[in-house]
Amino acid sequence: MEGATSKHTVAADSAGCIADAGLSASAVSTAPLLIPLWLVWLIAALFVLAGLGGHALLDNNEGLYAEIPREMLAAGDWQHWIIPHLNGLPYMEKPPLLFWLTALSFSLFGMTEFAARLVPALSALGCVALLLQFGACQGRPLAGRLAALMFVSGVGVCAMARVLMFDMLLTVMLTGALMQAYRALQAPPVGALRLRHQRLALTFLALAVMAKGLVAIVLFGLVTGALLVERERSLPAFARACGRWFERWGVCVFMAIAAPWHIAASFAEPIFAWFYFINEHVLRFLGKRLPHDYYAGAWWYYLPRMAIYLFPWSFMLPSLLLRTPVEPAKAYAGTCATAAAQPHALERFLWIAWVAPLLFFSISDAKANYYLVAVMPFAALHLALALEKRDFLAGASAALPGVLVALVSMALWAIFGNRAPAMQRLVSIAGMDERQFVLTAFAAATAVALVAAVLAWQIRRIGLLAYLLLPALVVSILALVTVTAEPLLSTRSLARFVHEALPAHTVYLYRDFEEQSSLPFYLARPVAVIDSRSSDLYWGNRLRPNAWLVGSAQFAARLPQSKVAVAVMDRQLKDFQAQPWFGFLTGKRRVGDTTLFFN
Repeated sequence: MEGATSKHTVAADSAGCIADAGLSASAVSTAPLLIPLWLVWLIAALFVLAGLGGHALLDNNEGLYAEIPREMLAAGDWQHWIIPHLNGLPYMEKPPLLFWLTALSFSLFGMTEFAARLVPALSALGCVALLLQFGACQGRPLAGRLAALMFVSGVGVCAMARVLMFDMLLTVMLTGALMQAYRALQAPPVGALRLRHQRLALTFLALAVMAKGLVAIVLFGLVTGALLVERERSLPAFARACGRWFERWGVCVFMAIAAPWHIAASFAEPIFAWFYFINEHVLRFLGKRLPHDYYAGAWWYYLPRMAIYLFPWSFMLPSLLLRTPVEPAKAYAGTCATAAAQPHALERFLWIAWVAPLLFFSISDAKANYYLVAVMPFAALHLALALEKRDFLAGASAALPGVLVALVSMALWAIFGNRAPAMQRLVSIAGMDERQFVLTAFAAATAVALVAAVLAWQIRRIGLLAYLLLPALVVSILALVTVTAEPLLSTRSLARFVHEALPAHTVYLYRDFEEQSSLPFYLARPVAVIDSRSSDLYWGNRLRPNAWLVGSAQFAARLPQSKVAVAVMDRQLKDFQAQPWFGFLTGKRRVGDTTLFFN
Protein backbone atom coordinates (compact mmCIF):
# COMPACT_ATOMS: atom_id res chain seq x y z
CA MET A 1 0.00 0.00 0.00
CA GLU A 2 2.83 2.40 0.85
CA GLY A 3 4.42 1.82 -2.57
CA ALA A 4 1.12 2.41 -4.33
CA THR A 5 0.56 5.59 -2.35
CA SER A 6 4.04 6.83 -3.22
CA LYS A 7 3.44 6.18 -6.91
CA HIS A 8 0.23 8.20 -6.81
CA THR A 9 2.09 10.99 -4.98
CA VAL A 10 4.80 11.04 -7.64
CA ALA A 11 2.25 11.13 -10.43
CA ALA A 12 0.27 13.91 -8.78
CA ASP A 13 3.41 15.91 -8.07
CA SER A 14 4.64 15.56 -11.65
CA ALA A 15 1.26 16.35 -13.19
CA GLY A 16 0.85 19.35 -10.93
CA CYS A 17 4.23 20.76 -11.90
CA ILE A 18 3.47 20.39 -15.60
CA ALA A 19 0.11 22.03 -15.14
CA ASP A 20 1.41 24.95 -13.10
CA ALA A 21 4.28 25.51 -15.50
CA GLY A 22 1.66 26.46 -18.05
CA LEU A 23 1.91 23.27 -20.12
CA SER A 24 -1.73 22.39 -19.54
CA ALA A 25 -4.84 24.47 -19.96
CA SER A 26 -6.29 22.92 -16.81
CA ALA A 27 -4.13 24.94 -14.43
CA VAL A 28 -6.22 26.83 -11.88
CA SER A 29 -4.96 29.97 -10.23
CA THR A 30 -6.53 32.64 -8.14
CA ALA A 31 -3.69 35.05 -8.87
CA PRO A 32 -3.87 37.50 -11.77
CA LEU A 33 -1.76 36.31 -14.67
CA LEU A 34 0.21 39.46 -15.36
CA ILE A 35 2.84 37.61 -17.40
CA PRO A 36 1.44 35.15 -19.97
CA LEU A 37 3.57 32.07 -20.49
CA TRP A 38 3.75 32.62 -24.24
CA LEU A 39 5.18 36.08 -23.61
CA VAL A 40 7.93 34.66 -21.38
CA TRP A 41 9.02 32.22 -24.07
CA LEU A 42 8.78 34.82 -26.85
CA ILE A 43 10.94 37.31 -24.96
CA ALA A 44 13.41 34.61 -23.91
CA ALA A 45 13.77 33.38 -27.49
CA LEU A 46 14.35 36.91 -28.77
CA PHE A 47 17.05 37.67 -26.21
CA VAL A 48 18.85 34.38 -26.74
CA LEU A 49 18.34 33.38 -30.37
CA ALA A 50 17.83 36.60 -32.37
CA GLY A 51 20.95 37.25 -34.44
CA LEU A 52 22.81 34.39 -32.72
CA GLY A 53 25.00 33.80 -35.75
CA GLY A 54 25.12 37.43 -36.80
CA HIS A 55 28.77 38.07 -35.99
CA ALA A 56 32.06 36.22 -36.24
CA LEU A 57 33.43 33.92 -33.55
CA LEU A 58 35.33 35.98 -31.02
CA ASP A 59 39.00 35.45 -30.38
CA ASN A 60 40.18 33.80 -27.23
CA ASN A 61 37.46 31.61 -25.72
CA GLU A 62 35.03 31.24 -28.62
CA GLY A 63 37.80 30.52 -31.07
CA LEU A 64 39.30 27.90 -28.75
CA TYR A 65 36.06 26.10 -28.00
CA ALA A 66 34.82 26.06 -31.60
CA GLU A 67 38.10 24.69 -32.95
CA ILE A 68 38.11 21.68 -30.60
CA PRO A 69 34.81 20.14 -31.86
CA ARG A 70 35.84 21.00 -35.43
CA GLU A 71 38.99 18.94 -34.92
CA MET A 72 36.93 16.14 -33.35
CA LEU A 73 34.87 15.86 -36.51
CA ALA A 74 37.83 16.33 -38.85
CA ALA A 75 40.01 13.69 -37.16
CA GLY A 76 37.55 10.87 -37.70
CA ASP A 77 38.91 8.76 -34.83
CA TRP A 78 37.60 8.04 -31.32
CA GLN A 79 40.79 9.23 -29.56
CA HIS A 80 39.95 12.87 -30.29
CA TRP A 81 36.56 12.37 -28.59
CA ILE A 82 38.28 11.06 -25.43
CA ILE A 83 41.21 13.50 -25.34
CA PRO A 84 40.09 16.70 -27.12
CA HIS A 85 42.68 18.42 -29.30
CA LEU A 86 43.23 22.15 -29.76
CA ASN A 87 45.30 23.32 -32.72
CA GLY A 88 46.55 19.76 -33.19
CA LEU A 89 47.64 19.29 -29.55
CA PRO A 90 45.98 17.45 -26.63
CA TYR A 91 43.75 19.70 -24.52
CA MET A 92 42.72 18.27 -21.14
CA GLU A 93 41.70 21.33 -19.14
CA LYS A 94 37.94 20.74 -19.31
CA PRO A 95 35.55 17.78 -19.61
CA PRO A 96 34.14 17.18 -23.09
CA LEU A 97 30.36 17.55 -22.86
CA LEU A 98 30.36 21.04 -24.40
CA PHE A 99 32.65 19.84 -27.20
CA TRP A 100 30.54 16.76 -27.88
CA LEU A 101 27.32 18.75 -28.07
CA THR A 102 28.91 21.44 -30.24
CA ALA A 103 30.27 18.77 -32.59
CA LEU A 104 26.72 17.41 -32.83
CA SER A 105 25.47 20.92 -33.61
CA PHE A 106 28.12 21.29 -36.33
CA SER A 107 27.04 17.94 -37.79
CA LEU A 108 23.42 19.07 -37.94
CA PHE A 109 23.76 22.72 -38.97
CA GLY A 110 27.23 23.02 -40.51
CA MET A 111 30.35 24.90 -39.40
CA THR A 112 28.56 28.16 -38.71
CA GLU A 113 28.57 30.72 -35.94
CA PHE A 114 24.94 29.88 -35.17
CA ALA A 115 25.77 26.20 -34.72
CA ALA A 116 28.78 27.05 -32.55
CA ARG A 117 26.65 29.09 -30.14
CA LEU A 118 23.57 26.89 -30.11
CA VAL A 119 24.52 24.84 -27.03
CA PRO A 120 24.87 27.80 -24.62
CA ALA A 121 21.75 29.38 -26.12
CA LEU A 122 19.67 26.26 -25.55
CA SER A 123 21.19 25.93 -22.08
CA ALA A 124 19.91 29.42 -21.23
CA LEU A 125 16.45 28.45 -22.46
CA GLY A 126 16.75 25.33 -20.33
CA CYS A 127 17.27 27.56 -17.30
CA VAL A 128 14.12 29.46 -18.27
CA ALA A 129 12.17 26.18 -18.33
CA LEU A 130 13.56 25.15 -14.93
CA LEU A 131 12.62 28.48 -13.36
CA LEU A 132 9.10 28.29 -14.76
CA GLN A 133 8.55 24.76 -13.52
CA PHE A 134 10.14 25.29 -10.12
CA GLY A 135 8.21 28.49 -9.46
CA ALA A 136 4.96 26.78 -10.38
CA CYS A 137 5.68 23.74 -8.25
CA GLN A 138 6.40 25.97 -5.26
CA GLY A 139 3.10 27.78 -5.66
CA ARG A 140 4.75 30.88 -7.14
CA PRO A 141 4.11 30.80 -10.90
CA LEU A 142 4.20 34.60 -11.21
CA ALA A 143 7.56 34.78 -9.43
CA GLY A 144 8.84 31.95 -11.61
CA ARG A 145 7.86 33.76 -14.79
CA LEU A 146 9.30 37.07 -13.63
CA ALA A 147 12.51 35.29 -12.57
CA ALA A 148 12.80 33.63 -15.98
CA LEU A 149 12.57 37.03 -17.68
CA MET A 150 15.02 38.64 -15.25
CA PHE A 151 17.49 35.82 -15.75
CA VAL A 152 17.42 35.66 -19.53
CA SER A 153 17.44 39.45 -20.00
CA GLY A 154 20.16 40.24 -17.46
CA VAL A 155 22.87 41.82 -19.58
CA GLY A 156 25.71 39.55 -18.45
CA VAL A 157 23.59 36.42 -18.60
CA CYS A 158 22.27 37.27 -22.06
CA ALA A 159 25.82 37.85 -23.28
CA MET A 160 26.98 34.49 -21.89
CA ALA A 161 24.01 32.75 -23.52
CA ARG A 162 25.26 34.01 -26.88
CA VAL A 163 28.93 33.06 -26.48
CA LEU A 164 30.46 29.60 -26.81
CA MET A 165 31.73 28.90 -23.29
CA PHE A 166 31.24 26.23 -20.62
CA ASP A 167 29.43 28.26 -18.00
CA MET A 168 25.89 28.33 -19.35
CA LEU A 169 25.91 24.55 -19.83
CA LEU A 170 27.18 24.16 -16.25
CA THR A 171 24.48 26.56 -15.05
CA VAL A 172 21.52 24.67 -16.49
CA MET A 173 22.78 21.35 -15.13
CA LEU A 174 23.68 22.70 -11.69
CA THR A 175 20.38 24.59 -11.46
CA GLY A 176 18.46 21.42 -12.24
CA ALA A 177 20.49 19.47 -9.68
CA LEU A 178 19.89 21.98 -6.88
CA MET A 179 16.19 22.38 -7.62
CA GLN A 180 15.69 18.63 -7.55
CA ALA A 181 17.79 18.39 -4.37
CA TYR A 182 15.59 20.96 -2.66
CA ARG A 183 12.46 19.09 -3.65
CA ALA A 184 13.99 15.85 -2.39
CA LEU A 185 14.73 17.48 0.96
CA GLN A 186 11.18 18.82 1.16
CA ALA A 187 9.69 15.39 0.48
CA PRO A 188 9.10 12.79 3.22
CA PRO A 189 12.42 11.15 4.22
CA VAL A 190 11.15 7.72 3.17
CA GLY A 191 9.26 7.09 -0.03
CA ALA A 192 9.38 7.10 -3.81
CA LEU A 193 8.94 10.87 -4.12
CA ARG A 194 12.21 11.65 -2.34
CA LEU A 195 14.06 8.95 -4.29
CA ARG A 196 12.73 10.30 -7.58
CA HIS A 197 13.92 13.85 -6.95
CA GLN A 198 17.19 12.65 -5.45
CA ARG A 199 18.00 10.50 -8.48
CA LEU A 200 17.10 13.35 -10.81
CA ALA A 201 19.38 15.64 -8.79
CA LEU A 202 22.29 13.21 -9.13
CA THR A 203 21.61 12.84 -12.86
CA PHE A 204 21.78 16.61 -13.34
CA LEU A 205 24.88 16.73 -11.13
CA ALA A 206 26.67 14.11 -13.22
CA LEU A 207 25.94 16.14 -16.36
CA ALA A 208 27.21 19.26 -14.58
CA VAL A 209 30.47 17.42 -13.83
CA MET A 210 30.75 16.52 -17.50
CA ALA A 211 30.06 20.17 -18.36
CA LYS A 212 32.79 21.81 -16.28
CA GLY A 213 34.37 19.39 -13.86
CA LEU A 214 34.47 18.77 -10.13
CA VAL A 215 33.50 22.34 -9.25
CA ALA A 216 29.91 21.19 -9.82
CA ILE A 217 30.22 18.69 -6.95
CA VAL A 218 31.74 21.35 -4.70
CA LEU A 219 28.94 23.85 -5.36
CA PHE A 220 26.25 21.19 -5.03
CA GLY A 221 27.79 19.98 -1.78
CA LEU A 222 28.02 23.51 -0.38
CA VAL A 223 24.36 24.26 -0.98
CA THR A 224 22.86 20.92 0.01
CA GLY A 225 25.22 20.66 2.98
CA ALA A 226 24.16 24.09 4.21
CA LEU A 227 20.50 23.12 3.82
CA LEU A 228 21.06 19.94 5.83
CA VAL A 229 22.92 21.81 8.56
CA GLU A 230 20.04 24.27 8.79
CA ARG A 231 17.43 21.47 8.91
CA GLU A 232 19.07 18.83 11.10
CA ARG A 233 19.64 19.83 14.70
CA SER A 234 21.99 17.02 15.75
CA LEU A 235 25.11 15.40 14.34
CA PRO A 236 23.54 11.91 14.07
CA ALA A 237 20.54 13.35 12.22
CA PHE A 238 22.86 15.26 9.88
CA ALA A 239 24.88 12.09 9.21
CA ARG A 240 21.72 10.11 8.42
CA ALA A 241 20.51 12.84 6.07
CA CYS A 242 23.85 12.85 4.25
CA GLY A 243 23.82 9.06 4.04
CA ARG A 244 20.50 9.08 2.19
CA TRP A 245 22.26 10.74 -0.75
CA PHE A 246 24.37 7.63 -1.27
CA GLU A 247 21.35 5.54 -2.21
CA ARG A 248 22.47 2.74 -4.51
CA TRP A 249 20.60 3.50 -7.72
CA GLY A 250 21.24 7.23 -7.56
CA VAL A 251 24.96 6.67 -7.15
CA CYS A 252 24.92 4.14 -10.00
CA VAL A 253 23.25 6.67 -12.31
CA PHE A 254 25.78 9.35 -11.33
CA MET A 255 28.75 7.05 -11.94
CA ALA A 256 27.33 5.73 -15.21
CA ILE A 257 27.26 9.28 -16.59
CA ALA A 258 30.34 10.88 -15.01
CA ALA A 259 32.86 8.06 -14.59
CA PRO A 260 33.40 6.48 -18.06
CA TRP A 261 35.07 9.49 -19.68
CA HIS A 262 37.34 10.15 -16.69
CA ILE A 263 38.46 6.50 -16.69
CA ALA A 264 38.95 6.39 -20.46
CA ALA A 265 40.92 9.64 -20.45
CA SER A 266 43.18 8.34 -17.67
CA PHE A 267 44.02 5.29 -19.77
CA ALA A 268 44.43 7.29 -22.99
CA GLU A 269 46.81 9.89 -21.50
CA PRO A 270 48.90 8.87 -18.45
CA ILE A 271 49.35 12.47 -17.23
CA PHE A 272 45.59 13.12 -17.32
CA ALA A 273 44.79 12.16 -13.71
CA TRP A 274 47.36 14.54 -12.20
CA PHE A 275 46.74 17.30 -14.72
CA TYR A 276 42.94 17.25 -14.53
CA PHE A 277 42.24 16.50 -10.88
CA ILE A 278 45.21 18.22 -9.21
CA ASN A 279 46.45 20.96 -11.54
CA GLU A 280 43.09 22.03 -12.98
CA HIS A 281 41.03 21.79 -9.80
CA VAL A 282 43.04 21.86 -6.58
CA LEU A 283 45.93 24.05 -7.70
CA ARG A 284 43.63 26.39 -9.64
CA PHE A 285 41.57 27.03 -6.49
CA LEU A 286 44.77 27.65 -4.51
CA GLY A 287 46.18 29.97 -7.19
CA LYS A 288 49.12 27.64 -7.92
CA ARG A 289 48.05 26.12 -11.23
CA LEU A 290 50.58 25.89 -14.05
CA PRO A 291 50.61 27.90 -16.21
CA HIS A 292 49.23 30.84 -14.25
CA ASP A 293 46.83 32.22 -16.87
CA TYR A 294 43.96 33.46 -14.75
CA TYR A 295 43.07 36.58 -12.80
CA ALA A 296 43.34 36.76 -9.00
CA GLY A 297 41.14 39.54 -7.65
CA ALA A 298 40.17 40.89 -4.25
CA TRP A 299 37.47 39.23 -2.12
CA TRP A 300 34.94 41.81 -3.34
CA TYR A 301 35.77 41.13 -7.02
CA TYR A 302 32.30 39.75 -7.78
CA LEU A 303 30.18 42.38 -6.04
CA PRO A 304 30.24 45.04 -8.79
CA ARG A 305 30.05 42.32 -11.42
CA MET A 306 26.82 41.04 -9.90
CA ALA A 307 25.31 44.43 -10.71
CA ILE A 308 26.42 44.13 -14.33
CA TYR A 309 25.37 40.52 -14.85
CA LEU A 310 21.83 41.06 -13.57
CA PHE A 311 21.43 44.61 -14.97
CA PRO A 312 18.93 46.30 -14.90
CA TRP A 313 17.29 44.07 -12.29
CA SER A 314 20.32 44.42 -10.01
CA PHE A 315 19.04 47.89 -9.07
CA MET A 316 16.24 46.05 -7.24
CA LEU A 317 18.52 43.75 -5.21
CA PRO A 318 18.29 45.93 -2.07
CA SER A 319 14.67 44.81 -1.77
CA LEU A 320 16.01 41.44 -0.58
CA LEU A 321 17.14 43.15 2.63
CA LEU A 322 13.68 44.47 3.49
CA ARG A 323 12.02 42.32 6.13
CA THR A 324 8.33 41.63 5.66
CA PRO A 325 6.16 38.74 6.79
CA VAL A 326 6.41 35.75 4.45
CA GLU A 327 2.93 34.83 3.31
CA PRO A 328 2.08 31.14 2.88
CA ALA A 329 2.34 29.71 -0.59
CA LYS A 330 -0.99 30.05 -2.34
CA ALA A 331 -3.03 27.00 -3.27
CA TYR A 332 -2.58 26.06 -6.88
CA ALA A 333 -3.68 22.88 -8.55
CA GLY A 334 -0.75 20.50 -8.57
CA THR A 335 1.42 22.56 -6.22
CA CYS A 336 4.10 20.52 -4.40
CA ALA A 337 2.64 19.04 -1.26
CA THR A 338 5.25 20.58 1.03
CA ALA A 339 5.33 24.08 -0.44
CA ALA A 340 2.41 25.44 1.54
CA ALA A 341 3.48 23.67 4.70
CA GLN A 342 6.92 25.30 4.81
CA PRO A 343 6.62 28.84 3.38
CA HIS A 344 9.93 29.99 4.89
CA ALA A 345 11.96 27.08 3.50
CA LEU A 346 11.95 28.36 -0.08
CA GLU A 347 13.41 31.74 0.84
CA ARG A 348 16.13 30.13 2.96
CA PHE A 349 16.98 27.80 0.09
CA LEU A 350 17.27 30.67 -2.37
CA TRP A 351 19.55 32.65 -0.05
CA ILE A 352 21.85 29.64 0.29
CA ALA A 353 21.67 28.64 -3.40
CA TRP A 354 23.22 31.85 -4.70
CA VAL A 355 25.15 33.24 -1.72
CA ALA A 356 27.09 30.05 -0.89
CA PRO A 357 28.57 29.67 -4.42
CA LEU A 358 29.30 33.41 -4.48
CA LEU A 359 31.29 33.08 -1.25
CA PHE A 360 33.16 30.08 -2.64
CA PHE A 361 34.13 31.98 -5.78
CA SER A 362 35.15 34.97 -3.68
CA ILE A 363 37.62 33.05 -1.49
CA SER A 364 39.15 31.24 -4.46
CA ASP A 365 42.39 32.74 -5.77
CA ALA A 366 41.31 32.13 -9.38
CA LYS A 367 38.57 34.55 -10.41
CA ALA A 368 36.67 35.22 -13.61
CA ASN A 369 33.55 37.30 -14.08
CA TYR A 370 31.72 34.58 -16.02
CA TYR A 371 31.72 32.26 -12.97
CA LEU A 372 28.79 34.38 -11.78
CA VAL A 373 26.43 32.86 -14.34
CA ALA A 374 26.01 29.77 -12.15
CA VAL A 375 24.31 31.75 -9.36
CA MET A 376 22.06 33.90 -11.53
CA PRO A 377 18.97 31.64 -11.80
CA PHE A 378 18.60 31.52 -8.02
CA ALA A 379 19.44 35.20 -7.55
CA ALA A 380 16.76 36.05 -10.13
CA LEU A 381 14.17 33.79 -8.50
CA HIS A 382 14.97 35.14 -5.04
CA LEU A 383 14.59 38.71 -6.29
CA ALA A 384 11.36 37.94 -8.15
CA LEU A 385 9.88 36.30 -5.06
CA ALA A 386 10.80 39.31 -2.92
CA LEU A 387 9.30 41.76 -5.41
CA GLU A 388 6.09 39.76 -5.63
CA LYS A 389 5.68 39.51 -1.85
CA ARG A 390 6.39 43.19 -1.29
CA ASP A 391 4.09 44.35 -4.10
CA PHE A 392 6.89 46.07 -5.99
CA LEU A 393 5.66 44.72 -9.34
CA ALA A 394 3.92 47.96 -10.37
CA GLY A 395 3.05 51.44 -9.17
CA ALA A 396 5.29 54.13 -7.71
CA SER A 397 7.69 51.63 -6.11
CA ALA A 398 8.28 50.02 -9.50
CA ALA A 399 9.38 53.37 -10.95
CA LEU A 400 12.29 53.78 -8.53
CA PRO A 401 14.78 51.45 -10.33
CA GLY A 402 14.32 53.33 -13.60
CA VAL A 403 15.01 56.64 -11.90
CA LEU A 404 18.17 55.19 -10.32
CA VAL A 405 19.38 53.82 -13.66
CA ALA A 406 18.77 57.20 -15.29
CA LEU A 407 20.72 59.01 -12.57
CA VAL A 408 23.66 56.61 -12.83
CA SER A 409 23.64 56.84 -16.61
CA MET A 410 23.64 60.65 -16.52
CA ALA A 411 26.51 60.62 -14.03
CA LEU A 412 28.53 58.31 -16.28
CA TRP A 413 27.73 60.52 -19.26
CA ALA A 414 29.09 63.55 -17.40
CA ILE A 415 32.21 61.76 -16.14
CA PHE A 416 32.99 60.20 -19.49
CA GLY A 417 32.40 63.44 -21.36
CA ASN A 418 34.78 65.40 -19.13
CA ARG A 419 37.58 62.87 -18.64
CA ALA A 420 37.88 61.00 -21.93
CA PRO A 421 38.49 63.61 -24.61
CA ALA A 422 41.15 61.72 -26.54
CA MET A 423 40.24 58.13 -27.30
CA GLN A 424 42.14 56.40 -30.06
CA ARG A 425 39.90 56.06 -33.08
CA LEU A 426 40.14 52.40 -34.03
CA VAL A 427 36.64 51.95 -35.45
CA SER A 428 33.70 54.07 -36.51
CA ILE A 429 30.35 52.93 -35.09
CA ALA A 430 27.22 54.28 -36.76
CA GLY A 431 29.31 57.14 -38.14
CA MET A 432 30.68 58.11 -34.71
CA ASP A 433 34.04 57.63 -33.05
CA GLU A 434 34.23 55.67 -29.81
CA ARG A 435 33.76 58.67 -27.52
CA GLN A 436 30.76 60.02 -29.38
CA PHE A 437 29.18 56.58 -29.52
CA VAL A 438 29.60 55.94 -25.78
CA LEU A 439 28.11 59.34 -24.90
CA THR A 440 25.18 58.66 -27.22
CA ALA A 441 24.67 55.25 -25.62
CA PHE A 442 24.55 56.76 -22.12
CA ALA A 443 22.06 59.38 -23.30
CA ALA A 444 19.88 56.68 -24.87
CA ALA A 445 20.04 54.60 -21.68
CA THR A 446 18.92 57.61 -19.65
CA ALA A 447 15.95 58.24 -21.91
CA VAL A 448 14.91 54.57 -22.04
CA ALA A 449 15.22 54.22 -18.25
CA LEU A 450 12.93 57.20 -17.69
CA VAL A 451 10.38 55.92 -20.21
CA ALA A 452 10.45 52.50 -18.54
CA ALA A 453 9.97 54.10 -15.11
CA VAL A 454 6.88 55.98 -16.30
CA LEU A 455 5.41 52.82 -17.87
CA ALA A 456 6.09 50.76 -14.74
CA TRP A 457 4.44 53.42 -12.59
CA GLN A 458 1.39 54.24 -14.70
CA ILE A 459 0.43 50.93 -16.36
CA ARG A 460 0.02 48.16 -13.81
CA ARG A 461 -0.45 45.46 -16.44
CA ILE A 462 3.07 46.25 -17.63
CA GLY A 463 4.76 47.07 -14.34
CA LEU A 464 8.33 45.86 -14.05
CA LEU A 465 8.18 44.34 -17.54
CA ALA A 466 8.83 47.86 -18.83
CA TYR A 467 12.45 47.46 -17.76
CA LEU A 468 12.96 44.85 -20.47
CA LEU A 469 13.50 47.89 -22.70
CA LEU A 470 16.86 48.52 -21.00
CA PRO A 471 18.54 45.15 -21.64
CA ALA A 472 17.08 45.18 -25.15
CA LEU A 473 18.87 48.50 -25.71
CA VAL A 474 22.15 47.29 -24.20
CA VAL A 475 22.15 44.02 -26.14
CA SER A 476 21.44 45.91 -29.37
CA ILE A 477 24.35 48.26 -28.66
CA LEU A 478 26.67 45.35 -27.92
CA ALA A 479 25.59 43.60 -31.13
CA LEU A 480 26.28 46.75 -33.15
CA VAL A 481 29.72 47.13 -31.57
CA THR A 482 30.58 43.48 -32.14
CA VAL A 483 29.66 43.59 -35.82
CA THR A 484 31.38 46.94 -36.44
CA ALA A 485 34.57 46.03 -34.58
CA GLU A 486 34.83 42.52 -36.05
CA PRO A 487 38.41 42.98 -37.39
CA LEU A 488 39.53 43.76 -33.81
CA LEU A 489 37.60 40.90 -32.21
CA SER A 490 37.92 38.05 -34.69
CA THR A 491 40.17 36.73 -37.46
CA ARG A 492 37.33 35.95 -39.87
CA SER A 493 38.30 38.81 -42.20
CA LEU A 494 41.96 37.78 -42.03
CA ALA A 495 41.07 34.17 -42.87
CA ARG A 496 38.96 35.35 -45.79
CA PHE A 497 41.96 37.23 -47.20
CA VAL A 498 44.16 34.14 -46.83
CA HIS A 499 41.59 31.96 -48.62
CA GLU A 500 41.28 34.43 -51.49
CA ALA A 501 44.82 35.76 -51.94
CA LEU A 502 47.18 33.22 -50.34
CA PRO A 503 45.57 29.79 -50.69
CA ALA A 504 48.92 27.99 -51.13
CA HIS A 505 50.66 29.65 -48.17
CA THR A 506 51.28 27.98 -44.83
CA VAL A 507 49.97 30.31 -42.11
CA TYR A 508 51.82 30.94 -38.85
CA LEU A 509 51.02 32.99 -35.77
CA TYR A 510 53.77 34.93 -34.04
CA ARG A 511 53.76 34.32 -30.27
CA ASP A 512 50.07 35.06 -29.63
CA PHE A 513 47.61 32.19 -30.01
CA GLU A 514 44.63 32.88 -27.74
CA GLU A 515 44.21 36.43 -29.07
CA GLN A 516 43.93 35.00 -32.62
CA SER A 517 42.39 31.66 -31.72
CA SER A 518 39.54 31.82 -34.23
CA LEU A 519 42.01 31.60 -37.13
CA PRO A 520 42.37 27.77 -37.09
CA PHE A 521 38.57 27.45 -37.14
CA TYR A 522 38.15 29.79 -40.10
CA LEU A 523 41.08 28.28 -41.99
CA ALA A 524 39.74 24.79 -41.11
CA ARG A 525 43.19 23.58 -40.10
CA PRO A 526 45.63 23.95 -37.20
CA VAL A 527 48.09 26.85 -37.41
CA ALA A 528 51.72 26.68 -36.29
CA VAL A 529 52.87 29.22 -33.70
CA ILE A 530 56.36 30.77 -33.69
CA ASP A 531 57.90 31.28 -30.22
CA SER A 532 54.56 30.50 -28.58
CA ARG A 533 53.48 32.29 -25.41
CA SER A 534 50.25 30.29 -25.27
CA SER A 535 49.01 28.89 -21.97
CA ASP A 536 46.29 26.77 -23.60
CA LEU A 537 48.87 24.96 -25.75
CA TYR A 538 51.44 24.73 -22.95
CA TRP A 539 50.73 21.21 -21.71
CA GLY A 540 49.86 19.76 -25.11
CA ASN A 541 53.26 20.91 -26.34
CA ARG A 542 55.06 19.41 -23.34
CA LEU A 543 53.56 15.95 -23.79
CA ARG A 544 55.42 15.03 -26.97
CA PRO A 545 57.28 16.53 -29.96
CA ASN A 546 55.02 18.21 -32.51
CA ALA A 547 55.04 20.41 -35.58
CA TRP A 548 52.70 23.10 -34.27
CA LEU A 549 54.87 25.09 -31.87
CA VAL A 550 58.16 26.09 -33.47
CA GLY A 551 61.10 28.27 -32.52
CA SER A 552 62.55 31.08 -34.59
CA ALA A 553 65.40 28.86 -35.79
CA GLN A 554 62.99 26.16 -36.95
CA PHE A 555 60.92 28.72 -38.82
CA ALA A 556 64.03 30.21 -40.42
CA ALA A 557 64.96 26.76 -41.71
CA ARG A 558 61.53 26.32 -43.30
CA LEU A 559 61.37 29.81 -44.80
CA PRO A 560 63.58 29.51 -47.95
CA GLN A 561 61.68 26.61 -49.50
CA SER A 562 58.13 27.48 -48.38
CA LYS A 563 55.38 29.96 -49.08
CA VAL A 564 54.50 31.32 -45.66
CA ALA A 565 52.30 33.99 -44.10
CA VAL A 566 52.78 35.14 -40.51
CA ALA A 567 50.05 36.92 -38.52
CA VAL A 568 51.54 39.41 -36.05
CA MET A 569 49.59 41.49 -33.55
CA ASP A 570 50.56 45.14 -33.09
CA ARG A 571 52.10 44.55 -29.68
CA GLN A 572 54.55 42.03 -31.15
CA LEU A 573 55.56 44.05 -34.24
CA LYS A 574 58.77 45.50 -32.80
CA ASP A 575 60.13 42.10 -31.77
CA PHE A 576 58.99 40.50 -35.01
CA GLN A 577 60.72 43.09 -37.17
CA ALA A 578 63.95 42.51 -35.24
CA GLN A 579 64.11 38.87 -36.36
CA PRO A 580 66.95 38.15 -38.84
CA TRP A 581 64.57 36.54 -41.33
CA PHE A 582 62.06 39.42 -41.33
CA GLY A 583 63.41 40.79 -44.62
CA PHE A 584 62.32 37.66 -46.51
CA LEU A 585 58.66 38.56 -45.93
CA THR A 586 58.10 41.34 -48.43
CA GLY A 587 54.31 41.38 -48.64
CA LYS A 588 51.92 42.52 -45.96
CA ARG A 589 48.22 43.08 -45.30
CA ARG A 590 46.79 44.79 -42.23
CA VAL A 591 43.45 43.67 -40.74
CA GLY A 592 42.31 45.22 -37.45
CA ASP A 593 45.20 45.13 -34.99
CA THR A 594 47.00 42.34 -36.88
CA THR A 595 49.42 42.52 -39.79
CA LEU A 596 49.90 39.53 -42.09
CA PHE A 597 53.43 39.28 -43.53
CA PHE A 598 54.08 36.88 -46.42
CA ASN A 599 56.63 36.01 -49.10
